[in-house]
Amino acid sequence: MTSSSPWRATVLTLFPEMFPGPLGVSLAGRALASGLWELEARDIRASATDRHRSVDDTPAGGGPGMVLRADVLAAAIDAAEIGPDRPKLLMSPRGRPLTQARVVELAQGPGPLIVCGRFEGVDQRVIDGRGLEEVSIGDYVLSGGEIAALALIDACVRLLPGVMGKEASGTEESFSDGLLEYPQYTRPQLFEGVAIPEILTSGDHAKVAAWRRAESEALTAARRPDLWAQIPRPVPKRPARQKEPKSTTDG
Repeated sequence: MTSSSPWRATVLTLFPEMFPGPLGVSLAGRALASGLWELEARDIRASATDRHRSVDDTPAGGGPGMVLRADVLAAAIDAAEIGPDRPKLLMSPRGRPLTQARVVELAQGPGPLIVCGRFEGVDQRVIDGRGLEEVSIGDYVLSGGEIAALALIDACVRLLPGVMGKEASGTEESFSDGLLEYPQYTRPQLFEGVAIPEILTSGDHAKVAAWRRAESEALTAARRPDLWAQIPRPVPKRPARQKEPKSTTDG
């Protein structure tokens, strides 16, 4: 990504009017207005060829619902003219979970094409034929991929240079080092009888850092044992074996 080519999200959807939505306000909205990133929402239905602009059909083998047609979606992907350096994503509950590490990778690249599925899913042949990477934002099912796409884009945009006010804002937060973020406090000093932890107002930066680390570890162990199990821990050193004194005999 160069200064002349801002990070770009290209979204394929049946509901382009859902964009920019919440991405048009706050940090992402200001960054979009100032040209720090670009958003293109393309209507999948524009690639339909019949007079009814059909985009779906009944699932092969029977079953409820409808499936997004491979020929229509493939034509929509091709019409977007995405370069080979841009990842092609499909928001899907069966995809790999979106992690902060993957968000960082996407934010450091030129920006993805994101396909928003609807109905019962997408014809597998277009997933395979166009090399779509299936991505999930959680173990639940949404009506379509648009809300998931908004979440993914927001997670990426906030990491782009110039979007957040302070560089540390993107490094001292949940998942940045594999841990959940420590508790945060601000004024007033006393709220409903509960004071800010004294150590945070002590001015001792080393103690504050140690407290925050301990709180992050405790929260992660309690709430996300799956993450906690992945945190590398130093191997305790074994105490050096003492040499036994040589026995001496009287000659």
